[in-house]
Amino acid sequence: MRLTTLGTGTAAPSPTRVQSATLIETGGVRLLIDCGSGAVFRMAELGVEWGGITHLALTHFHADHTNDLANLIYAWRYGMLPPRSVPIEIVGPVGTVALIARMADAFGANLLTALPLNIREIAPDEPLLLADGCEMIAHKVPHTAESVAYSVSSPKRRVVVSGDTGFDPSFGAWAQSCDVLVLECSLPDTLAIPTHLTPRQCGEVAASAMPSLLALTHFYPPVESVDIEAQVAEQFDGRVVRAADGWMIDFEER
Repeated sequence: MRLTTLGTGTAAPSPTRVQSATLIETGGVRLLIDCGSGAVFRMAELGVEWGGITHLALTHFHADHTNDLANLIYAWRYGMLPPRSVPIEIVGPVGTVALIARMADAFGANLLTALPLNIREIAPDEPLLLADGCEMIAHKVPHTAESVAYSVSSPKRRVVVSGDTGFDPSFGAWAQSCDVLVLECSLPDTLAIPTHLTPRQCGEVAASAMPSLLALTHFYPPVESVDIEAQVAEQFDGRVVRAADGWMIDFEER
């Protein structure tokens, strides 16, 4: 299994971080979770084979997680020779079908016919078999009404991607013992709000989940002025990485 954080930024423009996007590859599955502004550019810059993505999952509908979805669909139709004809499966919480219909209203009805789109809405805790023994499960998190996190499992590995979330003790329990926990780390304590996490809250979540590796992402600029790692370590003494765009971990099946 390979994990790449393509976009680790937020709604705040950054010279080094594009908006949210995470790629998980295992067997024949190439799953892109979220597709914020700049994600398509970043894939091209990093040499990611964006034409071969098999699944695209949305954690929620905020612009910094969906802005490049239309760009990617049109890239598959007009940016490849020959154009992509292999269907793409788009997965998301209830409301995903309506979201993409609204995008077609804005960007042209041919968005829906550029290539075969299989759009599936899944409920929290509903297992979804992607392919090759790879299963994905959604879990409700406190951010927007539709927001979910995802657990992606191969036969012997498990990655959890939080999407945007506020603090919820049940989330740490749900993510327990995953190989990698990709966790948002948005704001310092001085700017704390109920719908995002601070580094200390990340430490509390990780202390419950006990991942083999905690990969922090989704940084608003003010949080990077504090000692993120030290604040996380107040409660979590495991491995921590402050992910950047293009950070990658490749781990073999045990």
